[in-house]
Amino acid sequence: MLNNVNGGGVSPKISNDLERYFRQNNKRLIDKWVHYFDIYDRHFRRYRNQEVVVLEIGVSQGGSLQMWKDYFGEKAKIFGIDIDPRCEALEEENIKILTGSQSDRKFLREVKRQIPPIDILVDEGGHMMIQKIVSFEELFPHIKEDSVYLCEDLHTSYWLHYGGGHKRRGSFIEYSKNFGISKFV
Repeated sequence: MLNNVNGGGVSPKISNDLERYFRQNNKRLIDKWVHYFDIYDRHFRRYRNQEVVVLEIGVSQGGSLQMWKDYFGEKAKIFGIDIDPRCEALEEENIKILTGSQSDRKFLREVKRQIPPIDILVDEGGHMMIQKIVSFEELFPHIKEDSVYLCEDLHTSYWLHYGGGHKRRGSFIEYSKNFGISKFV
């Protein structure tokens, strides 16, 4: 995982504008696995300079919200969800922070009432299986048809600490096996 730190030495090959922003960022901290940038760009580029609604679960330092704002352009409406109320101080033009737990169904239902239908949802929040499952169940119906729901850090579905495990019932991976192929790109 990288977080705005280039270890020196040979400069890495930058594959797209998101990775460039990340590597050159001198604003708020962005904590992302570098291999996500190709995935993001492949699935998100069609939304650039469009009226797009982006929701990211997990605000942390707010750097990725700034990255989305830069990448998608001035027509984008960026929303973040975080359990820490201090994240509200990270709001800026076209970035709105909603405070609550991603495993709180009542809160997520209120989120759906407050924000327009979603074009891109990035779940970069908690890694507990219940958090991922509840977020999906409540928010997937609020994304537009032919939109993107991207759930990061699925490897935690195999870690007991997060409620996962190999072929463990109740892990997000096992849960998602019942979605059917029509829900995936």
